[in-house]
Amino acid sequence: MNWDVFITCAVTGSGDTAGKSHKIPITPAEIANAAIEAAKEGAAVAHIHVRDPDTGAASRDPELYRQVVDRIRSSDTDIIINLTAGMGGDVVFSGVEAPLPLNTDGTDMVGASERMEHVKQLLPEICTLDCGTMNFSEGDYVMTNTPSILREMARQMTTLGVRPEIEIFDTGHLVMAKQLVEEGLIENPVMVQLCMGIPYGAPSDPLSLLALTQNIPKGWTYSAFSIGRMQLPYVPLAALVGGNVRVGLEDNIYLGKGELATNGDLVARATTILTAMGCRILGPGDVREKLKLTKHS
Repeated sequence: MNWDVFITCAVTGSGDTAGKSHKIPITPAEIANAAIEAAKEGAAVAHIHVRDPDTGAASRDPELYRQVVDRIRSSDTDIIINLTAGMGGDVVFSGVEAPLPLNTDGTDMVGASERMEHVKQLLPEICTLDCGTMNFSEGDYVMTNTPSILREMARQMTTLGVRPEIEIFDTGHLVMAKQLVEEGLIENPVMVQLCMGIPYGAPSDPLSLLALTQNIPKGWTYSAFSIGRMQLPYVPLAALVGGNVRVGLEDNIYLGKGELATNGDLVARATTILTAMGCRILGPGDVREKLKLTKHS
């Protein structure tokens, strides 16, 4: 059991959710305001993607990230900024009989340095490292992260003084994470995010979660979440298995059946659940000390 829990809010993500809820933040101002709202409800960390302001589609434009980060840093909150570095690993094949050449509509596969450009420019305290390749049950789409690219991204994160949040979607990804640490590419304290219930990764059942948590090395800090209707049940479950908590509209757009949520709603509900369990909610200062984060202005 973890009695001292921090909450991460994943405020928008890159999925096709903007058409499913009018509460999904799209513009830089909306995304920044969502992070600030989450902070005021008890989140210590804001996990941030950006979207094209005109279409709502996922983007990796460093200027959009800059606008979001500047707004958050100039606000009256002290929330920790966690930028995704997962964009730029998208491959879409052209079909089952002729997979090559790749389908240019959706393929966005670039090198490690280009994927890290916004991180280099803005120096968040945390950025994500998706520690493996995933199918995501989306036809011919593959989220692609080769071992060589992961090693180089991890090296760059460590050199920049930005703490990697290692995203684990399945058991083999945890093996890769351990190897990156053993090779000295990621330094202590190590931070892991267990991403459950995503097709075709680790399912959201408790035994699959325990299979992961029982193999996390002693001293590592980890959070866990599940997508969709399992997001809020995972709030107490994550704490019970010794972890921290993630909620937010990236992973789930509902507060209850048919009731669309804001990020603030989801963080407030998580805070209520954890407080009722007797947990202490850690603030940004506590988390900075715990994870030895470097705060950049």
